[in-house]
Amino acid sequence: MTNIILCGGNGTRLWPISRTLMPKQFVQMFNNESLFQLTIKRNLKVCDKSFIVSNTEQYFLAFDQLEELKLTNNKYLLEPIGRNTAPAIALACISLDYDELVLVTPSDHLIKNEEEYKKVLFLAQELANKNNLVTFGIKADFPEIGFGYIEANSLDVLAFHEKPDLKTAESYLKAGNYYWNSGMFMFKAGVFLDELKKHSPSIYDNSKIAYDNANKDGIIRIKHNDMINIQEDSIDYAVMEKSNIVKVIPSDISWSDVGSFDALFEELPKDENNNTKNTKHISINSKNNLIYGKDKFIATIDVEDLIIVDTGDALLVSKKGSSQKVKEVVTQIKKISDLHNVHLTAHRPWGTYTVLEDTPGYKIKTIVVKPGKRLSLQKHFHRNEHWIVVSGTATVTVDKKVFLLCPNESTYIKMGEIHRLENEGKIPVVLIEAQVGEYTGEDDIVRLEDDFNR
Repeated sequence: MTNIILCGGNGTRLWPISRTLMPKQFVQMFNNESLFQLTIKRNLKVCDKSFIVSNTEQYFLAFDQLEELKLTNNKYLLEPIGRNTAPAIALACISLDYDELVLVTPSDHLIKNEEEYKKVLFLAQELANKNNLVTFGIKADFPEIGFGYIEANSLDVLAFHEKPDLKTAESYLKAGNYYWNSGMFMFKAGVFLDELKKHSPSIYDNSKIAYDNANKDGIIRIKHNDMINIQEDSIDYAVMEKSNIVKVIPSDISWSDVGSFDALFEELPKDENNNTKNTKHISINSKNNLIYGKDKFIATIDVEDLIIVDTGDALLVSKKGSSQKVKEVVTQIKKISDLHNVHLTAHRPWGTYTVLEDTPGYKIKTIVVKPGKRLSLQKHFHRNEHWIVVSGTATVTVDKKVFLLCPNESTYIKMGEIHRLENEGKIPVVLIEAQVGEYTGEDDIVRLEDDFNR
């Protein structure tokens, strides 16, 4: 059985922890592991293979976190743009044998009752082997208005329902045969494609064209023009709500989609005052608060039921119960800055950079280049750069000169000069970069050669 792991999403509901280029599934919030890593580990106990469907920008996050787990034999399919879950699943299934059983899971869900989880997967496997499309319905604990619902009669799906208002959600809970829609599925790859062809033929046809045209150099890379031709739709709309071979497994597996700070609060360990544990938190008569921050000390006095999130470049303060409105904050942020997109520390395929100071006229960064990696051969139109090596040995190209920089050595790169930074050694290269110029934005890069096809 193959676990298809969907890694899409822009991370808006857990901003500022989660950003477009570091969405919540990759943030290591649970004992220094991410939801993505927990998903991989959990499902490898029942699946033979992991198949990651990701966008191009997030591939290196997934790759690096799997390397941390010493898991390198994984399959990847990269989408240049997201078109929702139906095309993502279709593209993955097209690459598999007809009878291959697949478990489709989001990468950003938390499941704490793994013993019960194994049991429901076993039941799902029996139904999927009989050519059914199987979904997992989470037993509802309270009238949640943020989830879709599945109406069922035993294992038979009667209907899928959109996110309800509170009164409707209360009626679902009282009826007892409505479940939260988990977004997890199990079926044979070919059976799903047959149903997709029947109920959403254009998605199937364009997905097939996109897959056939894809670059397959060990990684399946879908081309932008082919991806944009695929209709954007969810698996629920495209297939599950229309098919007559859908079954549901009622699942009581301690599941959470960690879709808000209120949900995150429930999952994090607490201190004696029911505040989330944080070694940088000083509490004076404060209770029931979510306190998240790694760099600064956060002191609270006589406060209760607050969400306080500090990420260095942004601070969020909210009442508990109001955290669903974070999306509205992100909408405003997009109009005035890039804070919705990237953290102070940005992950790149070659390593990371951290912005230490960013003011008009100059920007200072720490750059870390992983062993064996190099940045693109590039130039800038609006800035000069000073590089000072802190540790490791950097191989530097400036125009036609190639030379080494050791710790405490520096170089200067003039505006317009073609240059490259490379680490040919066995330990990370760490350097300080000072950019000086009228414009220091990340889009002032002209790439002439790039190992990562950017």
